[in-house]
Amino acid sequence: MAQPQRIWLQRESPAKPEPGAPCNGCGVCCAAAPCPLSHLLLLHRHGPCPALQWQAAEARYGCGLLLAPRHYLRWLPAAAEPLFHRLARRYLAIGHGCDAYVEAQPEHAAEPRDD
Repeated sequence: MAQPQRIWLQRESPAKPEPGAPCNGCGVCCAAAPCPLSHLLLLHRHGPCPALQWQAAEARYGCGLLLAPRHYLRWLPAAAEPLFHRLARRYLAIGHGCDAYVEAQPEHAAEPRDD
């Protein structure tokens, strides 16, 4: 039996929504595995997506390829950024609900010790 995968997320991040529910920026899907866009454009194959960005002000994660595409894709002309944004959102099905069929459980804090 395979060991469960352990991912590390900000404590303040929202809990993973049920599949089909609106994305809430929990970051579980991107921390568990890179998406097809990360595979294609960042050549990232395993582990957390390097474009996963914590947004402290909103207490949620976001996709760096959408938030700051030219930071990750230095070859992308500024004029092409709006088109890239539209195509990337469509390719990733942003706004169509959670499609991460993984079970996410927070790690429980250690029991208090009696010293």
